[in-house]
Amino acid sequence: MPPKQEKRSKRTSAPNRILLGAHMSIAGGLHKAVYRGHAIGCNTVQLFTKSNVQWRVRPLTDDDVRTFREAVHETGIRCPTAHASYLINLASPQKKLYEQSIRSLIEEVLRCDALGIPYLVVHPGAHQGYGEDAGLRRVSQALERILSATADASVTVLLETTAGQGTGLGYRFEQLAELLDRATDGTRLGICLDTCHMFAAGYRLAPRRAYEETLAALDQTIGLDHVRVIHLNDSKRPLGSRVDRHAHIGEGMIGLEAFRLLINDPRLNHVPMYLETPKEKREGQDMDVINLSTLRSLVGKRRLPTKHRRAKP
Repeated sequence: MPPKQEKRSKRTSAPNRILLGAHMSIAGGLHKAVYRGHAIGCNTVQLFTKSNVQWRVRPLTDDDVRTFREAVHETGIRCPTAHASYLINLASPQKKLYEQSIRSLIEEVLRCDALGIPYLVVHPGAHQGYGEDAGLRRVSQALERILSATADASVTVLLETTAGQGTGLGYRFEQLAELLDRATDGTRLGICLDTCHMFAAGYRLAPRRAYEETLAALDQTIGLDHVRVIHLNDSKRPLGSRVDRHAHIGEGMIGLEAFRLLINDPRLNHVPMYLETPKEKREGQDMDVINLSTLRSLVGKRRLPTKHRRAKP
């Protein structure tokens, strides 16, 4: 049972056709992330299945699995999604880090399978100066090994769009399409879109004409059917900056119009969407609650006031 301060919420959730949630803390147990998300009105949650900043991992116990699955069932949370450790670099030219990354992602896939989590998001990796082509080859080879070692798992690995900061890969749709095309078993690979990362990489998301151009490019290279998860984050840095800095919804350089277009797009509104905005409070109110409320206010809205239609220059 959830602790009192995290009991089931009576908040009105987003329309059933939209799965809207946030990345939630696993402090105190994996099941706590589910209850925390539900308490603020999420109908889906994203979480880490282990510490995201250390390699060491405590094996899952039967109790871990039971309490997590019970929490999902009790709250009605749908399609919980996991995010892989930030330490993983599937493009690393350093043999020790490369092998450790592969082992770690295999372990995370198996943890997701045990918990009943269908999607695991991972950053493609950074080539660390050895070149994008070499980096993409290493990512592709790593994914082959990971998928082969977890062939019986019902988990899809999702490659996340990145900002292209440093030597990071995955900031162009063509790079992600190449990784999907190279996969022997592409049925267990998909894509996670991140609005902040896409914008920082140079993809415009508003006004409508720019949004449609970006969606057309995505569909032509990767295919919209490969998009399984979306991260909803505004950007502190300008278009094409290649810098990954998340901002609260409508408070960054992307602007509200982009989120209105995305959340009402019938091609994508079946896809689980998660906030990864800064965890903080404003005047005593949790910013996750404020951001979720902002997003819900956009559902079904045909237009915004003029001042909100354009992203900041």
